[in-house]
Amino acid sequence: MNEVATINASGTPAVQDAPAPDALPHSTEAEQQLLGAILTNNDIYDRVANLIGPQHFYDPVHARIYETAAARIAKGNLASPVTLKTFLEDDEGLKELGGPAYLARLAGAAISAFAARDYAQMIYDMAIRRELIGLGHDIAGKAQRAEVDMEPRDQIVEAEQKLYKLSEQGQSETGFQSFLRAVTDAVNVANAAYQRDGGLAGISTGLVDMDKKLGGLHKSDLLILAGRPSMGKTSLATNIAFNIAKAYNRGTLPDGSEGAVEGGVVGFYSLEMSAEQLAARVLSEAAEVPSEQIRRGDMTETEFRRFVEAAKTLESCPLYIDDTPALPISQLAARARRLKRTHGLDVLIVDYLQLVRPASAKDSRVNEVSEITQGLKAIAKELDIPVIALSQLSRQVESREDKRPQLSDLRESGSIEQDADVVMFVFREEYYAEREKPSDDKLEEIAAWQERMERLHGRAEVVIGKQRHGPIGTVELSFEGQFTRFGNLAKPWQQDGGEF
Repeated sequence: MNEVATINASGTPAVQDAPAPDALPHSTEAEQQLLGAILTNNDIYDRVANLIGPQHFYDPVHARIYETAAARIAKGNLASPVTLKTFLEDDEGLKELGGPAYLARLAGAAISAFAARDYAQMIYDMAIRRELIGLGHDIAGKAQRAEVDMEPRDQIVEAEQKLYKLSEQGQSETGFQSFLRAVTDAVNVANAAYQRDGGLAGISTGLVDMDKKLGGLHKSDLLILAGRPSMGKTSLATNIAFNIAKAYNRGTLPDGSEGAVEGGVVGFYSLEMSAEQLAARVLSEAAEVPSEQIRRGDMTETEFRRFVEAAKTLESCPLYIDDTPALPISQLAARARRLKRTHGLDVLIVDYLQLVRPASAKDSRVNEVSEITQGLKAIAKELDIPVIALSQLSRQVESREDKRPQLSDLRESGSIEQDADVVMFVFREEYYAEREKPSDDKLEEIAAWQERMERLHGRAEVVIGKQRHGPIGTVELSFEGQFTRFGNLAKPWQQDGGEF
């Protein structure tokens, strides 16, 4: 007997029997009529095969009939009461229902072809409800048992993951599609990109030159944003998050569903900085007040007014921050699923990759990072969103004369480089030039250094070292250190008053 734990009126644990099998949601009649329709007209199987399988039938005999018929139809053979008799006449369950004569009765009670999809949907829906009931009993049973290797928090993560997978079942159809449909989908994507400002197929970062190079942020992509300390990784990620959230506009998508037509809902895992520190950076950028002045409260009345106005504007931005330190990859995935389910989620940012914990300790750091990057890529595909993960670079960059990062500079580069769809490096030559100032008595060198500093001041580069679906190259950006803000770099011809 299946038992589950409940709480009685006195507050003490009690034991309750699980529902009897016959009490579970099912429709024997729907199963019979759908099977009869398939045995009468095999073409009906093709209409319902992408929706249901043998596992969705409640009656195990019906499941075996469907499975046998599907196997014959897949081979191009006829599936009828006569042809199935050979394969099922020794089936004990079928004998209890009347043997091969039951197959003939099914065919005789067949529904019309146009109703087959509705009956298949009914069978599928009831199967999902049965799974949900079973999952509930499983959760209750595990919660009742105390296991050394399963903490309550882990049980919650496991339950959420199963619930999310259950909710996502049947939402996408797989299999072959005609070339006409594929071409139509491609044209629709191109048309949406053409109609959207900037001509992007993905979500705009708010940085024009970066968008042109990447085509925006694409669904299911894992993007790695790497750099040495003080290069501005977090600042750039924060700027992108703010730009996307600020541009959020909800409407009707081309497929008829509701979602973000511009910008998006952003989830930001800040594993290094607190939510308050991250918010201060966003406010500094929006209000154009230096972040150190915000921390000290050293603002003029005009600056404070801008600061307050920026805070009011940002209240409505769909930017969600989680600053829980040392999150395991499994919990990170579970929280992302929960955010998408409750508020929606269009872009996920993780700051930074090396601070995420693997699900379990591995024999080497390389294997741990490999598990984390694979987990992040899995989140991107499962939730159908772009995931931006920040990453540190090894110290070997500092030992080279040209300090522009390369793919080989990634820590544990094998797994990161392999799993990522895009790898980008933040580089500010100005940072290194400042530390190469010659002594004051070397006048010629000082003059050359000052000229170099003027040329590099306020400039940054994003080096795209890998892009699975596009070109590599360098994107030039402006950088305002006092506001921790990256922006679009004005070109010389734009500065001269030319058109953008």
